[in-house]
Amino acid sequence: MNPQVLILMGSDSDWPVMSEAHRALGELGIAAEAHVSSAHRTPERTARLAREAAGRGVRVIICGAGAAAHLAGVVAAESELPVLGVPLAASDLQGLDAILSTAQMPGGVPVGTLAIGKAGARNAGLLAARILALSDPALAERVRAARARMAREVEAKDEALQRKITTGEG
Repeated sequence: MNPQVLILMGSDSDWPVMSEAHRALGELGIAAEAHVSSAHRTPERTARLAREAAGRGVRVIICGAGAAAHLAGVVAAESELPVLGVPLAASDLQGLDAILSTAQMPGGVPVGTLAIGKAGARNAGLLAARILALSDPALAERVRAARARMAREVEAKDEALQRKITTGEG
């Protein structure tokens, strides 16, 4: 199965965070591929990956980068595909620099910016799934089922809390 989502990160040390996007996509049965490519250290490779993605069947690109975090912007400049940026905490600023760099794209270079870190990476995968589900009814049903499962988990946690309160355990 050809990947529908391309995950790019500036360094292999970003994988522990960006794997959350890959995991979320996998849970919904969406094929994804991941690569290390730096906007600063391998600009030609980054541009090529972005330009060739659509021709390989990729429909959404997720980029994770820290510090100056130019990766998502460079990719958005090279591709017509939706680009989702995940800011990473890779400097003393703990991701604040990355979120500002990712969010502050110039007009005409849109990047959807998620939260810093693992929650942002997971949400990038889930947002990519929702984008893909717009034209895939079976995927849309899997997304709905996952949301319903999450709601049931929250309700079960509340029931457990209420039992603790009632029995004086909490």
